[in-house]
Amino acid sequence: MSTANTTQRHTAQQVAEQHGNCCVIDVRSGAEVNQLHLPGSIHIPINEITPERVRIAMREAGKAGQPVYLLCQSGKRADMAASKLAGQIDEPLIIAEGGVNALKGTKASLIGGDKEVIPLERQVRIAAGGLVLLGVLAGYFISPAFFALSGVVGAGLIFAGISGSCAMGLILASMPWNK
Repeated sequence: MSTANTTQRHTAQQVAEQHGNCCVIDVRSGAEVNQLHLPGSIHIPINEITPERVRIAMREAGKAGQPVYLLCQSGKRADMAASKLAGQIDEPLIIAEGGVNALKGTKASLIGGDKEVIPLERQVRIAAGGLVLLGVLAGYFISPAFFALSGVVGAGLIFAGISGSCAMGLILASMPWNK
């Protein structure tokens, strides 16, 4: 097992041109993949990605030994996946910069589904905003102790911004509507 592989970054155009010669792992939620995906990509949601799961999926798809492109909606979850896999698999890791959003502007043959889904990043914003509003309203009308809910959500958002890891995003990714 290699511990010296480094993570590279490729533009959306490079991904569009090279995806047939490599292994593309899409780390978005199932609902996002069903809505729009790159043909031939392997779907492993970010909350389920492990080095062993990647090795098995690559072997089953006949992609063992090929460079691994990590793809998500905009690039953040691909960074998280690269951190989880770095030094744990032998193949080079390549982050698709800009993710599927950037691939839309290339000649990549993306396949669209018929189901509209709210992207996970927007789901996080909706949930966080709803919890903050709930904390403020409950704090005003029921008990000032509920203001703490807004504080906890705010602290979580600050932590997510600093660390690049969002617990609320991981929880929402495992919800049934995102499968």
